[in-house]
Amino acid sequence: MRFPQVACVMIGAVNERRIPKPHRPVRDPGRLRKIDREVNDAIARHSAAGFLFDAAGVRSFARQSGKGADVVLLHGVPTSSFLYRKVLPVVADQGLRATAFDLPGLGLAERPDEFDYSWSGMSSWTGAAIDALGLDRVHLVVHDIGGPIGFEWAIRNPDRVLSMTVMNTMVDVSRFRRPWPMHPFSIRGIGAIWLRASPRLLFSELFYGLGVADRALVPRADVYAHVALLRLRDRGSAFLRIMRGFELTEEKERFFHEGLGARTYPARLVWGERDPALGLDKLEDCRRALGLEDAIMLPAKHFLQEDHPGEVGQAIADLAAPLG
Repeated sequence: MRFPQVACVMIGAVNERRIPKPHRPVRDPGRLRKIDREVNDAIARHSAAGFLFDAAGVRSFARQSGKGADVVLLHGVPTSSFLYRKVLPVVADQGLRATAFDLPGLGLAERPDEFDYSWSGMSSWTGAAIDALGLDRVHLVVHDIGGPIGFEWAIRNPDRVLSMTVMNTMVDVSRFRRPWPMHPFSIRGIGAIWLRASPRLLFSELFYGLGVADRALVPRADVYAHVALLRLRDRGSAFLRIMRGFELTEEKERFFHEGLGARTYPARLVWGERDPALGLDKLEDCRRALGLEDAIMLPAKHFLQEDHPGEVGQAIADLAAPLG
């Protein structure tokens, strides 16, 4: 068993320097607009449900639910561990301990200037985070760029992976093209303008349009919370570095295919079949790379954790729980 490098710090409520400012700050909190109060409340609940920890010199935030075999859930962009807030208890109810943490530059994690925000750099940090949290062998869950990040860690640490659940991600990375709403973020200079000029209403509409099939199940305050967590502290500068750090090379693609093809642990595909960003062609790529015949298809878009958390959590648990 690997034990934490440093003690975790419980935060019943994140202090003021860690809470995103309201959309339109006012001196009297009682005068905040209703939507801003709801956003702050959503982030405060999220913060109070987790704890801070240090890994490889970066302080981050994690949420953990349940007892039993460990399940690690990796997020992508432009999200954070907040994306798994409704999935964690579903997994925990099946006799597992579910852990979701923020990658550097996102959510409540620090955003150091001197950090490697490439997939390889994030993968290396993910390993340090898993060690710092005292996790040994884990059931790995990946989504979005959490796929390439998690694939690399799993390939380099096959003895520590019990199973892998793969959701709406990419593996044939040399042919990957960012969807048009995300592409400007990857262009130096243009990305900062696109991010800072985009009102949160527009950002939330893109989030809904690409990611949520049933809007009635995802309050706008929760989507605004995603936006606030993205821009927290640095106005999204680290996020832009992450977007420029995609390793879209044939070498990386071969590494993924060879490594995943040689795995000895079971894997499962769970896919939002209405995803306009990472659709059925990406599903087919992952199916071939993992050597699987089928997938669990959900009537969801990209952020299937938002409006189908029960089905997502159950699919993860159905694979992981019998393996211990």
